[in-house]
Amino acid sequence: MWQRLKEEFSCIFDRDPAAQSYFEIFTTYPGVHAILAHRFSHRLWNFGLKWPARFISTLARWWTGIEIHPGARIGKRFFIDHGMGVVIGETAVIGDDCTLYHGVTLGGTSWKKGKRHPTLGNGVVVGAGAKILGPITIADGARIGSNSVVLKSVPAGATVIGIPGHVVSADRQAQEARRQAIASKLRFDAYGLTPDMPDPVAHAINHMLDHIQVLDEQIEALKRALKQQGIGVSEAPLPELEHCELKTGEEK
Repeated sequence: MWQRLKEEFSCIFDRDPAAQSYFEIFTTYPGVHAILAHRFSHRLWNFGLKWPARFISTLARWWTGIEIHPGARIGKRFFIDHGMGVVIGETAVIGDDCTLYHGVTLGGTSWKKGKRHPTLGNGVVVGAGAKILGPITIADGARIGSNSVVLKSVPAGATVIGIPGHVVSADRQAQEARRQAIASKLRFDAYGLTPDMPDPVAHAINHMLDHIQVLDEQIEALKRALKQQGIGVSEAPLPELEHCELKTGEEK
């Protein structure tokens, strides 16, 4: 039991730089209080003691501002940061190493019995205020942006933003490597922000770089075909982009 508690608490130091000690986490973190209460109420629920389980979850909601139905299944090293306003429905399933921020809802879209709440894979991060609704699956390693409303399943490793939520990066590593290659060739760095940040300007430039990458590959293929036919192709240098800079709202 103590080993399990230490495992639950240790992950918080990796995800919250404000954490100072185990004592502070145990006494002042509402997310920890909510998950400990849920572990107990979930056992009662599985034993068929439905009312006591619901009563404990209600007390935990009053104490922490976090509502977790005792029927929800939650994996190891689950962390709710801040936590106020988090709602997790009865048939929700959460994998290991997941992180939720305040205002997140894992809700249902039907009044029918059965599976009606989301399933989160391992290592999923859900930003503040996001709503994930219905019996959909958020696969391993996915990230849900703050205030997004997700109504469809999300593939592994994807980043989702917007209302309704849409995938902005289905394979972050492959797309990032491709964009960095063309950006380096153009001598232009489009990443003043972090690659996963849902900034609309950076998002537009990302797609422009993807488009340029495909065009560049097609041009190279055409040049090779022309050379095979004995047709010479002149090599023109790429134009400089030294004066093409993105200015933030604070710059004048």
